[in-house]
Amino acid sequence: MHHTPKHASWLNQVELFFSTLTRRLLRRGQFASRDELAAAIDTFVLAYDEHDAKPYRWTYDGSPLKAA
Repeated sequence: MHHTPKHASWLNQVELFFSTLTRRLLRRGQFASRDELAAAIDTFVLAYDEHDAKPYRWTYDGSPLKAA
């Protein structure tokens, strides 16, 4: 079991990654086949892990959030 802060979800981290994947690869890409797309995604993930990936750091200090 892993505790996540009450104001956020681990899904936010997944959404950030898929947003990056969409902006950097999928939106501009043209793929002739499903296999070509899968290979491009695999290449992107390996390059992202090698050069761009950084741990996410929670900045929430536990104080109550203000209502908008």
